[in-house]
Amino acid sequence: MKNKQKHELAVCGLEAVKSLEKNNPQKIKRLYFSSEKAPLFGGLCKKLASQKIPYNQVEEKELEKICGSVHHQGIVAMIDFPKINSVSKNEISEWKKNSEHAILLDRIGNANNFGAIIRSASFFGIKNIIIPQDEKQTSVTTSSYRIAQGGMEFVNIYTCKSSSEFLRTEKENFVIIGTDLQAKKSVSELQSICKNKNALIVLGNEEKGISESVRKLCDELIIIPAKTSMDSLNVAQASSIIFYELTK
Repeated sequence: MKNKQKHELAVCGLEAVKSLEKNNPQKIKRLYFSSEKAPLFGGLCKKLASQKIPYNQVEEKELEKICGSVHHQGIVAMIDFPKINSVSKNEISEWKKNSEHAILLDRIGNANNFGAIIRSASFFGIKNIIIPQDEKQTSVTTSSYRIAQGGMEFVNIYTCKSSSEFLRTEKENFVIIGTDLQAKKSVSELQSICKNKNALIVLGNEEKGISESVRKLCDELIIIPAKTSMDSLNVAQASSIIFYELTK
């Protein structure tokens, strides 16, 4: 849940808050927890107290009100709402220099899937994720933060004007690889496709896939071959397989 007056975001879920505590405790503006979870955050409460940052033990119903979700798992941390900057030429140059891959989300359209993709990306060490400005539903939310299971602390999220414009502008810096049900190449060929070059993996909507304009700008299209008559996987599940093949 976003606190519009204070421009804050509620981070809930045990793994999400534990990762926040370990990696970015300076982000925490306030902390709320249930009596059951209090013993797990004694160290964090001491740190917050030393910096005069408030923390409170509250009832489960109050936690639900604070974060807007029944899935708070007994802990809520309030942080400043994350600012998502436009990806710059300098950042892309650094990715190229450090041989870092990136992910472009083309009409994913679901904050929960976004959180699951973040979790997989962080697990496999892919930290650069780009969201087009015309993507209305994919964003950093309380839900996506929780579902990322701490992965938000290990990725950098950027925005661009549109998927197509970004691909046209940065085509020379990446091997652009899209997912498509009609593709001829298997996901298992990813590493030979990249040939040690930076990959930009384009993930699309799980119902409609990547847009036609984006498809035309891809250097290669890949598919995860099915063993049954099932057409496809959930985009978050598919992303895990793709990231594994890309980084193994």
